[in-house]
Amino acid sequence: MAFKPLHDRVLVKRVQSEEKTKGGLIIPDTAKEKPSEGEVVSVGEGARKDSGELIAPSVKAGDRILFGKWSGTEVTLNGEELLIMKESDIMGIIA
Repeated sequence: MAFKPLHDRVLVKRVQSEEKTKGGLIIPDTAKEKPSEGEVVSVGEGARKDSGELIAPSVKAGDRILFGKWSGTEVTLNGEELLIMKESDIMGIIA
């Protein structure tokens, strides 16, 4: 099943967080926070100005991004947990 977000929405796959701390301690699943880093899977065509002009999105598929802790709506597509969020919820692209 293919999924294409509409307008200025972005489909994001969370990046898995580290299993250990820098000191070597193993972090149990119950203590882990959901990461706020992800990879863009697909992007809508962009938002529109009041004049109808299309504003192209700043991110593209494959970009690694940082987003807010409570951003997006969790969905499951083809058994994979993903997030759908507005482009404005993205804080930046990780180079």
